[in-house]
Amino acid sequence: MLEAAALKTLNKSIDEGSVLNVDGKSVSDAIAAALITQDGKLIYRIEDDIPVMLAEEAIGTTQFDNFPH
Repeated sequence: MLEAAALKTLNKSIDEGSVLNVDGKSVSDAIAAALITQDGKLIYRIEDDIPVMLAEEAIGTTQFDNFPH
């Protein structure tokens, strides 16, 4: 699971309009819960308690400076 501090950082960036998914599309909806890969490079949102594990919809953490994970 993505820790609360990291989720807060992610949602702040989403609110600012600066988050893209792997497919290059802008992420506009806040994320309530998410999973992060063991290497800390990809975030997958969880919707209705179901992880959305589509590769193109993942959010890469390399677009953030010093992303907490």
